[in-house]
Amino acid sequence: MKIGACIWPFRWRPPYEEAITRIAKLGFKAIELIAWDRQTLDEYYTPQKIRELRARIADEGLVLSEFVSTPRGMAHPDAKVREAAVDHFKRLIEVGVALGTEIVNTVSPYPFDLPFPRITALPLVQELKMEIPAGLDWDRNWQDFVDVVRRCAQACEEAGVRYALEPHPYRYMCNAASMLRLIEQVGSPALGMNFDPSHLFPCGEIPQVVIYQLGKRIFHCHFSDNDGVTNVHWRPGKGKIDWRAVLVALKSVGFDGVVSIELEDVPGVVSAGRAVADHLRDTAGTGAEAGPAFDVENVLAKEYIQRLAVDVGFVVE
Repeated sequence: MKIGACIWPFRWRPPYEEAITRIAKLGFKAIELIAWDRQTLDEYYTPQKIRELRARIADEGLVLSEFVSTPRGMAHPDAKVREAAVDHFKRLIEVGVALGTEIVNTVSPYPFDLPFPRITALPLVQELKMEIPAGLDWDRNWQDFVDVVRRCAQACEEAGVRYALEPHPYRYMCNAASMLRLIEQVGSPALGMNFDPSHLFPCGEIPQVVIYQLGKRIFHCHFSDNDGVTNVHWRPGKGKIDWRAVLVALKSVGFDGVVSIELEDVPGVVSAGRAVADHLRDTAGTGAEAGPAFDVENVLAKEYIQRLAVDVGFVVE
């Protein structure tokens, strides 16, 4: 097992070179890069930039565990929008392969691309409201989404990479049952889950049970702790998730991949508008970097997970 870190809480937007070096200096062995949209995917990840990033990652002794970019419209009712999403996904694969990763990641879409409420608002509102248009064909929309995922998984098979789909509250894939349903209907060995317990736990799942249910279809992990109500991303050990049980389950199913620390709602983090203690806000999209407190949070998270992992029998590189 390797323990890595996501780039975006350190630096929300590119350039990423200095953040790569920063993560390596904290003792991580893997890293994830991201393109938030198609424009970034095309304009930032040029052939020259890919060569530079790949060299920086290698020089720092890291591996690229995942490359992340979520196409807009994977479950849109308009076929042209879905086609553009597939094209975006194929570009994701192309860049990911050039960067040297074997896994690509997208977050599961909302049905019909509807504007669902954020689960983080749940404790703050008296009544959670959402307007759903009448007359939507939910069966058709699900099948359209399955077709998009099937085409994306086929593209992964052809490129020799795996597709780690990430669950998220209220989306088409939000728990073990919906992932298993999708795996069955898509029918591709390239499709699996990016296991993120801070997204699964508030949807009513016991995270370690999801691991036993999915087994070898757990391709990659995002680790952060959670309150079981919203999808906050705290340092492991600060919330309600039973991390020893999670690691025992991963060991039991033969997981030998990367656990990537993804802290977002902690001191020092940088993101697109969160406000937490000692938080450097990036509401202007300037790509400001996380503060020193964020380094401390990540090192404590890494050490905590590493101790537990070794204790349950993992060899941590």
